[in-house]
Amino acid sequence: MRAGRAVGLLLGVAADAALGDPRRGHPVATFGALAHHLERRLYRDDRAAGAAHTGLLVGGVVLAGVAAEHLTRRSPVAHAATTAVITWTVLGGASLADEGTSMASTLDTGDLAGARRQLRNLCGRDAENLDGQGLARASVESVAENTSDAVVGPLVWGAVAGLPGLLGYRAVNTLDAMVGHRSPRYRRFGWAAATLDDLANLLPSRVAAVLTAGCAPVVGGSASGAWRTWRRDAAAHPSPNAGQIEAAFAGALRIRLGGRTIYGHAVEQRPVMGEGRTADAGDVTRSVELSRVIGAATGALAAVTALLRR
Repeated sequence: MRAGRAVGLLLGVAADAALGDPRRGHPVATFGALAHHLERRLYRDDRAAGAAHTGLLVGGVVLAGVAAEHLTRRSPVAHAATTAVITWTVLGGASLADEGTSMASTLDTGDLAGARRQLRNLCGRDAENLDGQGLARASVESVAENTSDAVVGPLVWGAVAGLPGLLGYRAVNTLDAMVGHRSPRYRRFGWAAATLDDLANLLPSRVAAVLTAGCAPVVGGSASGAWRTWRRDAAAHPSPNAGQIEAAFAGALRIRLGGRTIYGHAVEQRPVMGEGRTADAGDVTRSVELSRVIGAATGALAAVTALLRR
């Protein structure tokens, strides 16, 4: 089963790069609709209700993964095929690269209104008053964070926990995006999803930072800058995980990230990470290139880990 898992992970990475997200009936969208339906039934402004919501959804998805592992355990071909399909559906590397490339092109033409609209596809920030540099910074930070969340995280969990890991991680990450923020409605209800997401990303975010340093020279970046900035600046970020790869990206691309960040429900004054210049449209393109290389490296690392792990 180890060989089937390794082959399946590699095939899933290749499918994501070649095909992108499924065009119809995306399982993540289906899960999101189910989560929204269950929220309407369970919602109360307290942590217990949110924990029940998160536990039912994540537990159900993990059990489905356990069942799939059990059903395919005697057939390496079936296991590899199932792993490949699930890996393809939970990864978001290709769609992230497409959105980042589109943002870079829009910024390059000077279309700030279009770039502000485009930013909604990358993150949930309020872009109304952002200038070109602000939009570029937000885009690089979003590409970095989503490289960890949508690429490295699923593959790390797939390598160490197979199908339950792939499915469970994507369920946790999706719930965090839906209810894990600090708006008045979700400050208590979303606590369980946000906390579980933080725990699930403790290892992947740091793997992502190390891979950022290792892959930086491939796109003309600085490996030493990524390592130094990660070790120095990541801990000051309000997120225990997002700051890891954002700091590494800042050092790798020799730019400054962080600063005032506006969401619909709050304003955060984040610490500045890195020592270079302010980000521009070219840095968005470079961040996408770095994200692609990190995705390929993570796929290879995940396959090797799956082969070696008992």
